[in-house]
Amino acid sequence: MEQPTQRNRLDEEESPYLRQHADNPVNWQPWDEQALETARERDVPIFLSIGYSACHWCHVMEAESFADEEVAEVLNEQFVPIKVDREERPDVDSIYMTVCNLVTGRGGWPLSAWLTPEGKPFYVGTYFPKEAKRGQPGFLDVLENITNSWENDREEVENRADQWTEAARDQLEETPGASSPEAADPPSSDLLERTADAVLRSADRQYGGFGSDGPKFPQPSRLQVLARAYDRTGHEEYRQVLEETLDAMAAGGLYDHVGGGFHRYCVDRDWTVPHFEKMLYDNAEIPRAFLTGYQLTGEDRYAEVVHETLAFVDRELTHEDGGFFSTLDAQSEDPDTGEREEGAFYVWTPAEVRDVLEDETDADLFCARYDITESGNFEGTNQPNRVRSISDLAGEFDRSESEIQQRLEDARKQLFEAREERPRPRRDEKVLAGWNGLMITTCAEAALTLGEDEYADMAVDALEFVRERLWDDEEGRLSRRYKDQDVAIEGYLEDYAFLARGALGCYEATGEVDHLAFALDLVRTIEEEFWDAGRGTLYFTPESGESLVTRPQELGDQSTPSSAGVAVEVLLALEEFADSEGSKSPRGDGEAVDYEEIAATVLSTHANRLEANTLQHATLCLAADRLESGALEVTVAADELPDEWREAFASRYFPDRLFARRPPTEAGLETWLDRLELEDAPPIWASRKARDGEATLYVCRDRTCSPPTHDVDDALEWLEGNGTIEREREESDGSESPF
Repeated sequence: MEQPTQRNRLDEEESPYLRQHADNPVNWQPWDEQALETARERDVPIFLSIGYSACHWCHVMEAESFADEEVAEVLNEQFVPIKVDREERPDVDSIYMTVCNLVTGRGGWPLSAWLTPEGKPFYVGTYFPKEAKRGQPGFLDVLENITNSWENDREEVENRADQWTEAARDQLEETPGASSPEAADPPSSDLLERTADAVLRSADRQYGGFGSDGPKFPQPSRLQVLARAYDRTGHEEYRQVLEETLDAMAAGGLYDHVGGGFHRYCVDRDWTVPHFEKMLYDNAEIPRAFLTGYQLTGEDRYAEVVHETLAFVDRELTHEDGGFFSTLDAQSEDPDTGEREEGAFYVWTPAEVRDVLEDETDADLFCARYDITESGNFEGTNQPNRVRSISDLAGEFDRSESEIQQRLEDARKQLFEAREERPRPRRDEKVLAGWNGLMITTCAEAALTLGEDEYADMAVDALEFVRERLWDDEEGRLSRRYKDQDVAIEGYLEDYAFLARGALGCYEATGEVDHLAFALDLVRTIEEEFWDAGRGTLYFTPESGESLVTRPQELGDQSTPSSAGVAVEVLLALEEFADSEGSKSPRGDGEAVDYEEIAATVLSTHANRLEANTLQHATLCLAADRLESGALEVTVAADELPDEWREAFASRYFPDRLFARRPPTEAGLETWLDRLELEDAPPIWASRKARDGEATLYVCRDRTCSPPTHDVDDALEWLEGNGTIEREREESDGSESPF
């Protein structure tokens, strides 16, 4: 009988990344019991390669090694080669990336790990060239050395594997308060300010962003910390660093100035040259930070970035039925040569700009504005960077500023149309529940902040897409991935938490109770599957899920926000909708669950970790501040949210605002309570009906509430008197950013 490892099985997979390797001579296996069992039967090591479809160096290693017959022969004979899409299996990636960081001091993709047949790692690295060069060992040499060690020094290899696995468990499962979580001390009350101060210490005051050298990654959670700390304290440096970073990201090569949207990161300190892949999560979390900047400063340039980015997402990352796709590749394939080139879709030469723009002045303007030069900034071509101001160009070209702006916009549109004719980067069309949750949240917040109904429609369409295809209402379980009718992989904490936050955002933006009901369904399963009361923590993988060598937690921010941090925020928000007996646990057993208590326990369990390294735990620190400060409850008893009320709250920065919309009458509320399976109205709704037949507003902070009012200015005046509004936002004077 043929063993599964005698052939490449990736043609059976739906992941675009795995299918990209289906034609390799390497007999790749997916991560499944069949492959793991074969490794045990053959008693050979596992070679685990983890990457994702938009990963540049993953493609390089494939071309150099995995498409090579000589390499394939060694891998097939001496190992069980397993290929994993990190976007589908973040649990597997988390474990072995943790080991890589612990052992080598760095990580990244492709991740290369060699494991015992039991899955314990004993050798790790990232990209390896086929032959040794520039101080890097060659992949063939590594394979030969590992084979020799496995055959001749087996005991030493297995001892190392045991040690590394234990180190990963210590790192990923550590719960300092686990011996008595209820007795652990909560984070200190000044945690927000200390986190913001840590962010300041890491800030690059010359070029914006964080870190004094390249590469430069967007850090949206850190920007949220700065905004909240500025709002709390009025410390101007917090605001300055926030604006410097937003402006640097919007002006530099991280941003696509022709088509909108953000690339993954920049390889240099001054944000000039990006890694060109575009990830859904970046185009969710970065615009969310720009929405915060707009609310805090009133600068229209931040709102414009949001509009342009959401237009890009709607145009290029949206399924025809509403869900959001995962990524656009960094590379484009030349249709004539078949060669793949990084950034080819996005870069320009002056000659290419002039070929598109017939008017010489328009071409000169665009090149001057976006630094399109003969020498170039990327391999002889140019990734556009906005380096000249409108006023500067108006003076040089002797035109009015309005004419300069119009000509540049007309030029951008022409260049966009011309770019559409180029070979396009590949798109990874899997729909991931958690990443969709991030994008849904941003669309819902943009709808409220910017008053655009189309953004609410985007959010709701995506939420319903995911709910219809990935949510099993009968079982109360969420799957992670949808691709071409195929549903796979049990949902992780990030899928439940991110999607619950998105569903809550849809309820706030639309007033539709079904979205709130879905959010409550999701957090009920979080409590059942991910909450460990004995250890006082939330795990990344479900209790009923696959057993790996360790059960990871995700406390720190990675390329996406901490799933534990977002889960804590959502638990705190949805506790407001519990009835007098608490929230009902899953499957209707009637047992009361206190979500605020769960959130507080998680924060207490990990308080020492937060205090010791605030910078890496920004999302959890924000959640701790929400627990400490409480939410701003804005209950709206009305069939529709009046535009004046939305605008009044949207134009001010309220980081912990919760729009608790409800029907205007008690009869209407009873219908909602039936839908939510609540016996009593939660305090946030109870007795807060519309007065005098008009839309009525109730505002509460720290369990103190304003009188009911029909005038939003009265509510804002009450908030100001109760210390919530500490300063008036400076209205934008229309002046242009220095970028």
